[in-house]
Amino acid sequence: MSHEHDSTSAKGAAVTLVLDDTPLTIDRLDSVWGRPLDVRVADTVWARIEQCRRHTETIAQSGKTVYGINTGIGSLCRTVIPPEQIDALQERIILSHAVGVGSPIPDGIARWMLLFKIHALGLGHSGVRRSTVECALALLNHDLLPVIPSQGSLGASGDLAPLAHMVLPMIGRGEVRCGGRTIEVATSIGDDGIAGTGIHPIRLGAKEGLALINGTQFMTAYGAALLVRARRTLKAADVIAAMSLEALQGSIQPFDERLHSLRPHPGAVATAANMRRLLADSEILESHADCDRVQDPYSLRCLAAVHGATRDAVRHATQMIETDINAVTDNPIILDAETAISGGNFHGQPLALALDYLGIALAELASISERRTYLLLLGKDGLPECLIEDTGINSGFMLAHYTAAALVSENKVLAHPASVDSIPTSLGQEDHVSMGAHAATKAWRIMDHVETVLAIEMMCATQGLDFRAPLKPGIGPRVAHQVVREQVDHATVDRLYNQDMQACLTLLRSQRVVQSVEAALGALE
Repeated sequence: MSHEHDSTSAKGAAVTLVLDDTPLTIDRLDSVWGRPLDVRVADTVWARIEQCRRHTETIAQSGKTVYGINTGIGSLCRTVIPPEQIDALQERIILSHAVGVGSPIPDGIARWMLLFKIHALGLGHSGVRRSTVECALALLNHDLLPVIPSQGSLGASGDLAPLAHMVLPMIGRGEVRCGGRTIEVATSIGDDGIAGTGIHPIRLGAKEGLALINGTQFMTAYGAALLVRARRTLKAADVIAAMSLEALQGSIQPFDERLHSLRPHPGAVATAANMRRLLADSEILESHADCDRVQDPYSLRCLAAVHGATRDAVRHATQMIETDINAVTDNPIILDAETAISGGNFHGQPLALALDYLGIALAELASISERRTYLLLLGKDGLPECLIEDTGINSGFMLAHYTAAALVSENKVLAHPASVDSIPTSLGQEDHVSMGAHAATKAWRIMDHVETVLAIEMMCATQGLDFRAPLKPGIGPRVAHQVVREQVDHATVDRLYNQDMQACLTLLRSQRVVQSVEAALGALE
């Protein structure tokens, strides 16, 4: 699959992040998205890891038959492994499971997969050695990121194939990304370790291979990154919608606080509050306050309901994904020196449903945005057709709308839920799977399209506001218009609009527009 957008290139110095007894939340992760990490592990975490390893070794030496410690895995769980082959089993698990295909995942997702796996192991129920965690930590802190194919996970017995590829560099195999280069690990190992970093491959012990590849870290890494992008994009969507409303001489009345108190969905209430603040001090609104237009089209009048519903979906997805980030999701789970339970904590169904819901909710942001762009091009209420004068010789923004429509239509295909599918694997042992990995990667593509569609609306709304001069829009649209015009000139004749679209997309993703608006108005919801 392709990843149209990878906003994860390392920028600046590494950000310090401490893994202790504090949960990882989307709020904490937002500031470190796309940046290299300097992760520190608290003593309490190391103590848990070391204690659980002692429990695991006691179990391994007890002679009991325990899944994944001295048995085969999956449908081979009844095959007992002799003590002298237990370590070899763990390495072979990694080699046999590293069968992913497709284009590599973004570096930022690989970075967070490592982070979340280290965090999960640190909860102290996986049975790995401290030295094994230290190896994964060294890769992360050197920003030596495993090359991980995007396809191959069923999102059920953990994200097996992607996590196996993540582990390969730890045992001297696979590829890593470093400073924008792809390095073959095996050929880069010298006396000073992998690619001169001082990191030396390790030999896995009992339980470790299975602990490293069982888990939901592929799904949660995508999910967390999606939530970071979604929360930023929701603010941008409100700002851009306010620009379009002003350009179209829409009404502020649908955002009345009294109206939304009668149907108090939290997302809609927050969106309406944003719109009231964004539209404050508008000369355009004042100029047509007594016009004969009774109601605006739904894409203006109902945007609080639509944007708000997406906000509520993001809130739900945040709860589900944060729970899994801070959970033990491998198998078997070590409870004490006598108890190892084979369960289903790795099953991705909670994430699959949340990621499908998130993808659908994000797609609707683009859907309503495209409708507002369509209204801007109609040539009504003082705006020229296609937002340009002398049409005929000029096509204006006609085809930019085509692009938005194409992406919205593609999102309808991508929004089909992955979680309703399942296919039996492992000779029937794993007979129901979540397909949560598919839900994650589809939602990522939807997110790319949403940002592009909103950037097209922003380009068109900025052009529309030009025709309302000398009247000024509200503070929010006024600031946003100024930021866009610093990068993109008003169009008087046709030109290569694709360059304008890309400039607007870069502005949106950089958060410059929202940050400038918030500097003037305070933080938006």
